[in-house]
Amino acid sequence: MITKADKNKARLKRHLRVRKNITGTAQRPRLNIFRSSKHIYAQLIDDVAGVTLVSASTKDKDLKDIKNGGSVEAATQVGQLIAKRAVEQGHESVVFDRGGYLYHGRIQALADAAREAGLKF
Repeated sequence: MITKADKNKARLKRHLRVRKNITGTAQRPRLNIFRSSKHIYAQLIDDVAGVTLVSASTKDKDLKDIKNGGSVEAATQVGQLIAKRAVEQGHESVVFDRGGYLYHGRIQALADAAREAGLKF
């Protein structure tokens, strides 16, 4: 039987494999995604300086109307919010880091919403 711990271990291995080749810079930061069962989080990270430039999540005060933070609709709203904040700060082009998750469901919804709101990746 496959447990949650085994699934997370496999996800972390995938994430490390991807992170070997993806690096965010000040001109093109890394859009990192983390999802839990109840929430989804997105950050723009400059790996060279080691700082988070912009962040958004289902726990943000701007997204208080979300009833279920683990839904596709919530991920779409987080994608729109992260893109809006990034474009306001002058970051239009990013490198997408799906965090080892499959590009499906909430991850895909967040990425599509961010693209529609102005981010290029």
